[in-house]
Amino acid sequence: MEYTIKQLSDLAGITPRTLRWYDSQGLLKPGRVTEAGYRLYGPAEVDRLQQILFYRALDLPLAEIRTLLERPDFDRQAALQSHLSALEARRAQLDALILTVKQTLKGADTMSDAEKFECFKRNVIKENEALHGAEVRAKYGDAAMEQANARVAGLTREQYWAMTALEEEIRAKLEAAVRAGADPAGEAGLDVAMCHKTWLSYGWDGSQYSPEAHRGLAALYTEDDRFTTYYDRTVPGCAAFLRASIERHI
Repeated sequence: MEYTIKQLSDLAGITPRTLRWYDSQGLLKPGRVTEAGYRLYGPAEVDRLQQILFYRALDLPLAEIRTLLERPDFDRQAALQSHLSALEARRAQLDALILTVKQTLKGADTMSDAEKFECFKRNVIKENEALHGAEVRAKYGDAAMEQANARVAGLTREQYWAMTALEEEIRAKLEAAVRAGADPAGEAGLDVAMCHKTWLSYGWDGSQYSPEAHRGLAALYTEDDRFTTYYDRTVPGCAAFLRASIERHI
């Protein structure tokens, strides 16, 4: 089935102007244009638009979406699984925040300081389960994942904020290194790898951590689209740089 630009915009809940903009940016071309100049969109274009809107819902810039969709190894099923994991993680985060706000409204004067920050730690655990859970459980067993979750749950407020600040620092350093064309074997790669090792220590204890396990996790960053999408959502190439840095320096 083919759709005119008006029909497709109505179907997708966007404006014809948005579709024209996607066309001008090379993001979504019509399947064909009639002699009268009408754009027509077929099944392939409908599927591509769905992917675009999924990525937009995750706040990816259009330029990055085009880069992802045009990768030779782009896998639609893997991308859908990645979208699902990201959306589940976002839902878990919102559910935890809503619960905390409700609890605060009911008992703002009776909540302990620790209780006021519990939702944020629960968010981390739920996000980790959505992003890493299946792979970690399959590779290292349920006990390893449960132990990591318990370790995060036991973080103090100061440790939690230090962990999240370090995660943002790693992302910023990755993006800066990739934009600068840095070599993972160099100083930037060493810095990122060491920061990542410190970040892991918040969830992994000494009995769980080993260089081999660290490198094994890093391999997933480019082998599993969910990880790749997570790290490449702003600057493509960050997942590959992180993996290469860890493999070189750990």
